[in-house]
Amino acid sequence: MDLVCATRMTADEFWGRSALGLSLRRMAHDDRLKPRVFFENSRGLPALYNERIAAADASPVLAFIHDDVWLDDFFFFEHVMAAVHAFDVIGVAGNKRRVPGQPSWAFPSLKFEWDERANLSGVVSHGPSPFGQISAFGPVPAECELLDGVLLAARRDVLRARQVGFDERFDFHFYDMDFCRSARAAGLRLATWPVAITHQSEGGFGSNAWVENYKRYLGKWGE
Repeated sequence: MDLVCATRMTADEFWGRSALGLSLRRMAHDDRLKPRVFFENSRGLPALYNERIAAADASPVLAFIHDDVWLDDFFFFEHVMAAVHAFDVIGVAGNKRRVPGQPSWAFPSLKFEWDERANLSGVVSHGPSPFGQISAFGPVPAECELLDGVLLAARRDVLRARQVGFDERFDFHFYDMDFCRSARAAGLRLATWPVAITHQSEGGFGSNAWVENYKRYLGKWGE
């Protein structure tokens, strides 16, 4: 299984202090987990993720993950493998529905108010250290229309067979929303799955870069 990650850090910084780097060092006994890290990165995530989907040495299963994620689950491999054989694309948090103009998996409108719990699924911890404060969004597993991009996983052959990839017009925002919509348009099934992680960030909504990507997203999907 490839763990595909982009980081602005150098290799030494990533392995020495990033949440994901320290997690992978702790789990170094599991040689089924293959880190595929783009260090000192300034390119958009979709271009890097597409490279790994196309790579000749890619593993059968790809997990796309942010560098500020602690892997709290030392059965990470087993849980992700079970997930991608039950569904086509999996994540740790998502929304069972999608509404026009939706700016995030969690928020149905630009008021940035959480969607109703009945529509949400996922359990994710947040905080600077491993095993952070738990946010329980809704029951897991559940089929979803949209998944949070903090962790996405899929079988490589499924993505290639359905010609589903990441749209490189997006960089660090909306690439996950767009990917989920492309996957659903190709007939793939999306779902949340129980995988224990702690995310150090809670997302950056409303920045200039975010607004520009939101406009691109609306323009592409016509809503």
